[in-house]
Amino acid sequence: MAESADHVVPTAGVPCWVNLMVSDLQAAQAFYRAVFGWEFRASSLGDQFLVASADGLPVAGLGERRPGLAPASVWTPYFAVPDADTVAARIQERGATLAVGPVPLGEGRAGLAADPDGATFGFWEGPALTWAPGEGRAPARLDLQTRDVFDAAMFYGQVFEWAAEPDIEVVYRHDHVEVDRGGQAVLSLHGGAEQASVQAHSRPRWLVTFAVDDVERAASAAIDAGGSKPRTSAASWAPQGFSRTLQDPDGGLFTLNHRAGG
Repeated sequence: MAESADHVVPTAGVPCWVNLMVSDLQAAQAFYRAVFGWEFRASSLGDQFLVASADGLPVAGLGERRPGLAPASVWTPYFAVPDADTVAARIQERGATLAVGPVPLGEGRAGLAADPDGATFGFWEGPALTWAPGEGRAPARLDLQTRDVFDAAMFYGQVFEWAAEPDIEVVYRHDHVEVDRGGQAVLSLHGGAEQASVQAHSRPRWLVTFAVDDVERAASAAIDAGGSKPRTSAASWAPQGFSRTLQDPDGGLFTLNHRAGG
């Protein structure tokens, strides 16, 4: 998950990391270095699990998946939890799939699951790098694209006990649900995804948005490095400005958004 230095005990119930498992770790490094200028270093989990950083700040993790034993690449948020066993039990009790764990990893324990609609997420018990969505060079946004936003809010809220965390507020808006920590949004849930869709960007899934100074320049760099545009995806306007959704060469979806002040 992370390294031995600069660790904190993350706030329970909200994402403390985001990770991408890929088929070719060297190729993935080359792609994301070309798009974002990321640097990479080995984590405490070994040289097949890397920490990406920008300007010396942690951004995300990249790991090499074992051939034939993992699904296609998808960016996956990991939620901080005080007790991985308890969370694993809650996941199964609510009709979701516990795929892996909890298993010991480095200084903590991790699990991987799919919610009732099939969106993949992880959970982490233990210290983690100082990291939070919207801060530093971490992803600017984490959004769940799901079938029924209120069902999803009930599921994640019960699994991670959002109501019991005094620093977490769940805000129900007319078309989505936002989860705030200390007054700042850390994730949002959006409805309308189709479970039977053949298009990756239309299926229930967690979506990650990275902020850049120049969206078009970064998008061009992604295409030049072997990325592509999802078949029916178009440019859109995000709260912070112009954005584009792209796929890396391994199929991992991500969105580029304008960095405020960039």
